[in-house]
Amino acid sequence: MEYKTPLETYTGRVSGVVISKGEKAAKVGGESVLPFHFFEGKIENRPLLALEVYDIEPQGWSESVLQPYKDVVADPIAWANKCLSYGADLICLRLMSTDPAGANAPADKAAATVKRVVSAIKAPVIVYGSGDETKDIEVLVKVAEVCDGEQLLLGPLVKENYEPISKAASAHGHSVIAQTPIDINLEKELNVKLLKSFPPDKIVIDPLSSALGYGMEYSFTIMERTKHIGVMFGDSTMQMPIIADLAAESWKTKQARENKKQGILWESVAALSLLLAGANILVLRHPESCKLMKEVIEGKI
Repeated sequence: MEYKTPLETYTGRVSGVVISKGEKAAKVGGESVLPFHFFEGKIENRPLLALEVYDIEPQGWSESVLQPYKDVVADPIAWANKCLSYGADLICLRLMSTDPAGANAPADKAAATVKRVVSAIKAPVIVYGSGDETKDIEVLVKVAEVCDGEQLLLGPLVKENYEPISKAASAHGHSVIAQTPIDINLEKELNVKLLKSFPPDKIVIDPLSSALGYGMEYSFTIMERTKHIGVMFGDSTMQMPIIADLAAESWKTKQARENKKQGILWESVAALSLLLAGANILVLRHPESCKLMKEVIEGKI
């Protein structure tokens, strides 16, 4: 008797989000099956790998993760190009200079930096504010205006500031990152609010990402449930690509900071776990982690 592998039929589809334009454009999402279920359907767009770039020299990075960028950390454009040479698909530019607890740089200065980086490199750009929910309004609104039409991916948008940032993003042709604190109900609540005035193909979900051993099961479960709800059950409010912003979480661990090899593996195993959970974009820090994950995605290991 011939054995036939049981196959699932899914009713939902993740929205495809395009970042950047022209030859630089990259598309994430668009799948109608669960992660790596190639045997059940077509996955049109492979997961993308981003490496971090700061708009100021990073503080507190361990030598093992700083070393690959040591000669470029004072220049965001040179740093971004170095990341691309290491195999990154896109750049995650963090505007850490704008943090009110740090340099507290003005929004127009940060926006000018973003504009220079976007104009100088041949890859899509994700732009994260400092994470201060109030200052990020000023900063990301200004970035949206200065980079009109560049189709950036801007974030994080949280429940306290999503309205003015999403309004600016919509007016100037950008996509947004909806961030919630590892809670499926809060995630859906923010998506529902955004969808009232923002198209689903311009939204990426950031459910927050813990590193291996530091609450990984929470991050994994939320990402997995998000993908299941969107793809298996066809809930349109949860059918957006997912970004796993795990670099900082991985490299702040004691184990990663004390040993380069262990740090790379720590970041890579955390990344692989979240990739299996359903992440469409991985934000990494070390180029060797990026290399390992690219080999996984391309089926080379």
